Amino acid sequence: MKLFLRDHVSLIVMIVLQSVLIPALFWLDGYRELGLSLYAMFLSLTLFTAFLIYRVISRRRFYDKLQQPMETLDESLETTEGTPISEALDRLLLSQYRLYQEQLQKAEEQQEEHLLFMDRWVHHMKTPLSVIELTAQSLDEPESSSIREETDRVQTGLNTVLYMARLRTITEDFHIKPVRLAELIHEVNRDHKRFYIRHEVYPQLKEESEGITVETDEKWLFFIVTQLVQNAVKYSTGKSKQMMISLYERSGEAVLEVKDYGIGIPAADRKRVFTKFYTGENGRKYRESTGMGLYLVKEVTEKLEHRLELESVVGEGTSVRIVFSKTQNLTSM
Repeated sequence: MKLFLRDHVSLIVMIVLQSVLIPALFWLDGYRELGLSLYAMFLSLTLFTAFLIYRVISRRRFYDKLQQPMETLDESLETTEGTPISEALDRLLLSQYRLYQEQLQKAEEQQEEHLLFMDRWVHHMKTPLSVIELTAQSLDEPESSSIREETDRVQTGLNTVLYMARLRTITEDFHIKPVRLAELIHEVNRDHKRFYIRHEVYPQLKEESEGITVETDEKWLFFIVTQLVQNAVKYSTGKSKQMMISLYERSGEAVLEVKDYGIGIPAADRKRVFTKFYTGENGRKYRESTGMGLYLVKEVTEKLEHRLELESVVGEGTSVRIVFSKTQNLTSM
C-alpha cells in the first residue's frame, strides 16, 4: 500500500489541485454558485477515489511482488497477470532469469575447467617430485635430507591445493563407511615418520577405548588429521618433543584429540584461526603458514557433520578435538 501511494502521489496532488483551481477560476470569472462548485469538486474527488480503489485491487499482486524480497530465483518466474505493466515486468524478470542462468552455466563450466586443470597439474607435479626424492636418496648427508625436506614441503603444498580445489564438490566426493580411528592414526604416523624425525617431535597414541569405529569418509578424515598433526609438530618444534593423539568416548560420542605442548595460540587469534587466509601472530612468526590448513579442516569437518573443538593456552600448548556424534559412533551401538 505504501508503494502504491508513493507511486500515485503526484497524480493525487494534481487531481486535488485541479478540483480546487477550476472552481476558483469560475469564481474569479464572476460565477457565484458555490453549492454547484462544491458538488462538482465532491463528484470529481469521489470518482478519483473510486479509480484509486480499483487500481489498488487490480494491481495488488503487482505491488506485493515489487515489495516482497525473493527467497528463491524460481519466484521470479511467477506471473502477475492483470495489467500490461505487470506482464511487462514478468517478461523482464524472465529474460533476466534466463540471462543469469546462461552466465551461471558459463561460470560453472570455466570453474570446472579450472578445477580439472588444477587436479591434473598437481598429479603431474608429483611425478618429478618422486624422481627428485629418489635421486636425493643416493646423495650424501646432509644434502639428501635437505632435498627430501624441501620435497616434503612441496608435496604438502600440492596436497593443500588439490584438496582446496575439491572442496567445492566435496559432497560428491564423499564415501561414508565405518573407519577404525586407531588404524587411521597409525597410517598418518607412518606417512609422517620422516616429518617427526626431522622436527624431533614424536607422537604418542592414547586409546582409552579400544576399537573405536566411526562412520565417516576415510580419505577426508585422513586429510583433517594430517593438517592437525602438521600444525601440532610445527608449533612444538624447539619447545617440546612430544605430542599426544587421544581416542576416547564422551557421553556416547567418539572423540579424536590432537594435543601438542608447544607455543599455544594467543587469545585474540583463537576465534579467527579457522578463517580463510588468516595466519595470526604465530603464522607471522612461522612464515610457511598459508592460513588455509585450519580453514579446510573446519569446512570439511562441517560437511562431514562432525564437530570441532579447540582449546589453547599460550606457552602450554593446543588441543584440537574432532567429535563424532552418537549416531556416527559405531562403537557404542
